[in-house]
Amino acid sequence: MTPDPGNPLEAEGVLNPASGRTPDGRLHLLPRLVAAGNVSRVGLAEVELRDGVPVGVHRRGVVLAPDEGWERGLTNAGVEDPRTTRVPTLGRHLMTYVAYGPLGPRLALAVSTDLRSWRRLGPVQFAYQPGLDTDLNLFPNKDAVFFPEPVPGPDGRPCYAMLHRPMWDLSWVRPGEGVHLPAGITDERAGIWISYVPADEVRADLTALVRPREHRCVALSEYDYEELKIGAGPPPLRVPEGWLLIHHGVTGYVPPGWDPAGQDVTYAAGAMLLDPADPGRVLARTAEPIFVPETEDEHHGTVPNVVFPTAIEQVDGVHYVFYGMADTRIGVARLDRLTDEGERDETSFRPVRQRPRPDSSAAEPHPG
Repeated sequence: MTPDPGNPLEAEGVLNPASGRTPDGRLHLLPRLVAAGNVSRVGLAEVELRDGVPVGVHRRGVVLAPDEGWERGLTNAGVEDPRTTRVPTLGRHLMTYVAYGPLGPRLALAVSTDLRSWRRLGPVQFAYQPGLDTDLNLFPNKDAVFFPEPVPGPDGRPCYAMLHRPMWDLSWVRPGEGVHLPAGITDERAGIWISYVPADEVRADLTALVRPREHRCVALSEYDYEELKIGAGPPPLRVPEGWLLIHHGVTGYVPPGWDPAGQDVTYAAGAMLLDPADPGRVLARTAEPIFVPETEDEHHGTVPNVVFPTAIEQVDGVHYVFYGMADTRIGVARLDRLTDEGERDETSFRPVRQRPRPDSSAAEPHPG
């Protein structure tokens, strides 16, 4: 999917989609649409399949816009980077998104039964946790995804769990305030955390999902391709070994105060396995990236050298990963389980890139 030159809502790119199936079984993406001034909306686009392979999209309009005051600042606005998880036990799609409001990027939730009509549950309100020595609500946060089914909570009770990525540098919202780390954390780089909501509370009141608690760090940067920070990608996928989480790792340079024009970064993707009995525990992770920028569309765009996986879907028994390309367009990759000899088996994962084809209404990608 590439920006439509006739649509002002896509003037600065289409990127970082969520995904899901409508009640009729049709596969859709929910791309982030960026208008002039970096104002983001969430669209809906039906995926065109050719011989079982995603090759393009047909646009179906906008499903979420920055209509609430907490999604709009005086100089910015947006509902950004949606991630959707179909949760059968709730009978709904659950969308996490970044509300880019007066205090910068904050997490928010919405729910839907059909991908077209979304009900906001509101901004995430992290419960106070004694001993953490901080309030997670103070900090910008991104890259939130829910598990598709209840998982064991810290006390063993079934819980709906959310992965997310708090950022400890408050210079984003108050210049000069600097970094404030929670108790037990000595690494300033943003990493992956988990928070829980008991399933029985959600059954009684769906809005309980925006009040998670029992916060815990899952993973921090460890390898070279994760030098600056890491964050969750698509919702976790259940595999025989545990929960497969594809995540992004960032290298390069970001100037103080987060000036996008001055940054020089590369986004690649890795993978980790989370313990099904304790999804806050990492069983294994890739020391090298499994997916890196290679094509022209990944090297040139609003932010060059970016592959940013955000959605994963199965088509005819094959898993496809949808991802942002250089913050400008959307690509797709095929996810296979391969041995070191290139044979399929049950031991490892590697992405096999499918060359994306623009949809019929889109222009060729504009130069970087």
